[in-house]
Amino acid sequence: MPSPRRLPRTALPLAAAALLATAATACTSSGEGAGSGGGDQRLKVALAFPPAQAMSPYGDDAVTLSRLAVVEGLTRLDGNGEAKPALATAWKRDGDRAWEFTVRGNTVFQDGSKLDAAAVARSLTAAQKASPKPRVLSDTALAATAEGADTVRITTKDADPLLPQRLANPSLSILSAAAYGKGGAQVNPAGHATGPFTLAEVNGAVSATLERNDTYWGAKAKAPGADVKFVADGTARANALRTKDVDIAEYVPISQASLLGDGLVHEFPSARTNGLSLNTERGVFADPAMRAAAREAIDSKALVDGVYEGRADTAQGLLGPGVPWAADLRTAPTGRAKGAAPAEVEKTQQIVLATYTNRPELPEVATVVQQQLEKRGFTVKQVVRDYAQMEADALAGKYDAFIQARNTLLDTADPISYLASDFTCDGSFNITQLCAKPVDTAVDKASALAGTDARHRAEMTAEAAILGSDALVPLVHERFVQGYDETRVQGVALDPMERTLITADTRIG
Repeated sequence: MPSPRRLPRTALPLAAAALLATAATACTSSGEGAGSGGGDQRLKVALAFPPAQAMSPYGDDAVTLSRLAVVEGLTRLDGNGEAKPALATAWKRDGDRAWEFTVRGNTVFQDGSKLDAAAVARSLTAAQKASPKPRVLSDTALAATAEGADTVRITTKDADPLLPQRLANPSLSILSAAAYGKGGAQVNPAGHATGPFTLAEVNGAVSATLERNDTYWGAKAKAPGADVKFVADGTARANALRTKDVDIAEYVPISQASLLGDGLVHEFPSARTNGLSLNTERGVFADPAMRAAAREAIDSKALVDGVYEGRADTAQGLLGPGVPWAADLRTAPTGRAKGAAPAEVEKTQQIVLATYTNRPELPEVATVVQQQLEKRGFTVKQVVRDYAQMEADALAGKYDAFIQARNTLLDTADPISYLASDFTCDGSFNITQLCAKPVDTAVDKASALAGTDARHRAEMTAEAAILGSDALVPLVHERFVQGYDETRVQGVALDPMERTLITADTRIG
């Protein structure tokens, strides 16, 4: 496809304008329907990513459910990534592979049914049996059994020192029996979770409605509900915030940040690395020398300066500044091939470079990366669409190269789950199709270590092996830019791990 043209900063594409007009109309009238009381105290939110799996908790939609404060797990993570009580009030380890968790008493699901150990065991068992498995279970297998009404025993295939952190992952949220369809093939969290907000309605990839959960076990939500619009176009989200059609707009485009001003823009560090995933299984990049040539073509600083306007950090590895311990433990990549000569690169077939529109900088990143690869001799075709339309093809290895933004701490607040899911032979999010024994061995070793310092060192050994394969070429380390009017909206979570956005404390006024 033709290279996308960078729009003037004040421009709004016609399609995006139409979408924004629809969203604004719906938001304006959202307080008039049954069950949507609270008037202008309801939150109006623009999210970047529409549901990709009908709000199933087993894929990326789980993060949306968590960011909207709909679902909860046995544990939650504090700012340091440590596990804290949520639906479990306490836990203890029993040997290498078993743990016992005490389930919170006097707690009900949003549909009125009781939370108990049997409900916890049912939800965790369903997640373990899901196909494909949630990414957080890529490097482990668990079995959960109820022991009485308030104790659940969880055993893992191998020793898993990170199990309490793992259980905070939104893909392992606890849902009522009514959430599970016949045979567990379909999972519907709407009205069947425990969070401070109930998912009352989902209108496909267009909108969702949240209502306050008045039976919540903790502090009740301060907002009566929220009207959520899924707006993939970043300029449309920024303009909706500027014109007060929404109260909160996630992932404000870098190009819009300076126009919105400091009162509406909130920038903070992230654990997100934007990378170029190369298909190691088929096509041009099955050849390590061609992957090395692609890596040699990339100029990270040009991306930071030209696309991100300085609001990002140059690529250092898989783990950037959002993982502060990584830099001191990093070692040189191992086993790297020498890049193919330009004349050899020029003989290769056309490669398909894909990315998605939901993160507004990525199409522009793709254009710059295309130019850098073409300068090295590659012939490049771009494919840019909404992420929901691309994920299945990306996971199936149908693109030669795929640019994605990946939070390296999203699964367990420790990068081991990211390394396992994205780069091992059995990884459930392995867009690179990488299957290399040195990588699997290094990841397995890190997974088995209980000591934090030792595990971190082993993880950096695994990073060196992955970087040595050139399966993924780091591009930049992002900084997050969220949008809301700090004089009007209070309690928005600025979470480097991206688990939270709306909380019980988020409110107007």
